[in-house]
Amino acid sequence: MAPTAEALALMAQLNKRFGPEAMIMASQMRHVPPIASGNLPLDIILGGGFPANKWTEIIGYESSGKTTVVHKAIAHQQAKNPEFSTLWIAAQDYDKEWAQQLGVDTDQVVVAEIRAMEEAYEVMLEFAASRAVDAIVLDSYPALIPAEEDAKAMDELTVSVGAKVTNKFYRKAGKATKRSHLTEERAVMGIVINQWREKVGAFSPQGTPKTTPGGLGKNFAYWTRLEVSRAEYLDEATPGKGKARVGQAMKFKTIKHKSAGPQKTAETHFYWSDAPSRGITAGSWDAVRDLMTWGVYYDVIRRRGRYFDFADRTWDTKDAIIDALRGELDLQDDVAAAVLRAAFTSNEEAVAA
Repeated sequence: MAPTAEALALMAQLNKRFGPEAMIMASQMRHVPPIASGNLPLDIILGGGFPANKWTEIIGYESSGKTTVVHKAIAHQQAKNPEFSTLWIAAQDYDKEWAQQLGVDTDQVVVAEIRAMEEAYEVMLEFAASRAVDAIVLDSYPALIPAEEDAKAMDELTVSVGAKVTNKFYRKAGKATKRSHLTEERAVMGIVINQWREKVGAFSPQGTPKTTPGGLGKNFAYWTRLEVSRAEYLDEATPGKGKARVGQAMKFKTIKHKSAGPQKTAETHFYWSDAPSRGITAGSWDAVRDLMTWGVYYDVIRRRGRYFDFADRTWDTKDAIIDALRGELDLQDDVAAAVLRAAFTSNEEAVAA
């Protein structure tokens, strides 16, 4: 049933008072597809990718792969759209060479080397409101220092200063990242990298409780909170020379997700060095492993004894289909698209990013 004439008139009055689209029918709200990360298992648990026009927190311990995940997502989007641009707030140093090895076109990345918290947040708000870039990344929150804390001596106590400033930022960020529902506007992917800290004085039978710097208030502002952790290291054997460490298995867990469900997990393999035996070059995911795992899981790749079928093609061994996937990028794309369609049959638009 359509709204009454009185309701429509009141909506028009309020839109004049509070601004266009302050009040809108839910049926008019435009669906903005998520922004794909370029990693199949991660996109599956994220509901298609990182949420657009929302903020995501990526959390983990040191060397777990947080920054790498973000670089790879940017590289993936740049591969689809060479004009995809990023604002990177480098509260920690920006490693240009590492970003380039991961596939990032650094000509499309604006780096702001800012450690003052208030200044960093102001820059992020201005870029978000301007629609000037496609992604905004803060790396990382713990490296920022609030002005009040910076002005005090090392032995002077400052409590919760950063949390207060951060909460204010997210109260203002909603307006900056809001986009029109009635017209096409450039979407933005907002990512904040954070780190785990042990919760001093607390106890849990599951182990030491963890928390993140910045207070609890920010957790309610994030649309998605993603944990990245290292499961194990990956070694490459060289005949007659032993083994070399070439990568790590990464685990993902959605601690919070307001549109795809929380507490989903996935695992992938990342290689920071070449792994010739697997046909993988430095700075790459093991995409073929992920395609095989999830393709079989969703019956996109059908297994019949030693035979494997996909679409109208058949391979007589597992090695044969793996070789085909490694050598045919179009086949990789077709399998990945089919897996995502199978994963999101109830919301096919989620895989359009």
